[in-house]
Amino acid sequence: MNTFIQTIEHAENIAVTGHIRPDGDCIGSCLGVYNYIKDNYPRKKVTVYLEPMAPEFRFLNGYDQVKHKTDDSIYDLFIVLDCSDETRIEPFADLFKRAKESFCVDHHISNRGFCDDFMIDSGVSATCELLYQLFDEDKISFACAECLYTGIVHDTGVFKHSNTTRETMYIAGNLIAKGINTSHIIDDTFYRKTYLQNVIMGYALLESSLVMDGKIIYSFITKKWMDLYGVTGADLNGIIDQLRVTEGVEVAILGYEMNNLEFKVSMRSNDYVDVSKVASYFGGGGHIRAAGCTMKGNSLDVINNLLRHIESQLKLEEQNERDH
Repeated sequence: MNTFIQTIEHAENIAVTGHIRPDGDCIGSCLGVYNYIKDNYPRKKVTVYLEPMAPEFRFLNGYDQVKHKTDDSIYDLFIVLDCSDETRIEPFADLFKRAKESFCVDHHISNRGFCDDFMIDSGVSATCELLYQLFDEDKISFACAECLYTGIVHDTGVFKHSNTTRETMYIAGNLIAKGINTSHIIDDTFYRKTYLQNVIMGYALLESSLVMDGKIIYSFITKKWMDLYGVTGADLNGIIDQLRVTEGVEVAILGYEMNNLEFKVSMRSNDYVDVSKVASYFGGGGHIRAAGCTMKGNSLDVINNLLRHIESQLKLEEQNERDH
């Protein structure tokens, strides 16, 4: 039995959370833990706290039980999932600080361990993949399997990103054996878009720009435009991946204005640029090929600051190619 399961067994009142603006792996991991505890430790009380989630995930068991606001509870154990630092759980930081014990399970390379105990492996594709390894496979129910598979699907880009390994596919296969509907999960949570989401993607692609000999593509969406069409950051899913597969591109950048002169930035790279280093410089984090941060200034300020750091890595790669 591993430390994570032992810690759960020693607690009676458990809270679970993930990072702000939860994505598929965050939602899948939080509800995966929720279902695993409910299935195997029915006498324990477990509560999930997350910011409002995209409606396409509502088929996951426990979705409608998630709390979106903090309260005065004091928990024996506070589990933090798919989150690299304490600032990323800010809406529920008070619950975290009051808890008697905390445990983090994560796969972000930028995570330095901010809980009492932690299990961090940046070599796995998703936090949901790491959770599968921590759980007893025979005790993973259909509901839990749906959650874990959903998280893996989203953080691997439906198994096409470079973080997909042989072990990832093996685990996905075992989850499929639980009887889950893979086509439903992939189509409804990853590919299916509303008409408005398609309009947003079209706008972002139309307004995109190529720089540095076509090795970098970027697009920014202002708050004025988002307010005009009534869209949120959740409606932008899939745009960064479409930018990334542009021919000749090494780095794709998508920024959207959350507040006046404040941009949420996502970055993806294909082969050699470590975007986590760029994001970390600006107080963000993530993975080598997928990372993000929040930056102040107008879109021109933001892109110029990012390009300075990306350019240094591009030049280093070009020098390495000349040397060889």
